[in-house]
Amino acid sequence: MPVSKSEFDQLPPCDFYTPAELLEDDQMYTVYEIARLLQGVDVDADLDRNTEDILLDWAIPWVMTNADELVVAEPRNDDEPGYYGLKGTDTDDGATDESE
Repeated sequence: MPVSKSEFDQLPPCDFYTPAELLEDDQMYTVYEIARLLQGVDVDADLDRNTEDILLDWAIPWVMTNADELVVAEPRNDDEPGYYGLKGTDTDDGATDESE
């Protein structure tokens, strides 16, 4: 059920980091690490599953919204997630030129 805005002391703007503000150029991150960074939590912090799920609720739309600025790496093995990083001029984005 919706809640009246008057019930809250503060209503700051919904402002998210840009990929360049959040991620290092030469690093790749899991969605779990991105979720933590978006909330200012250390990427190595020990979090319970419920907290991790809440953080992911913020990270997944952020990744989708910023997909044009990111590259993706497949998991290195079956027991790890994929990785995301900044798309840069020195990054092979896997695109091919079909005009050749």
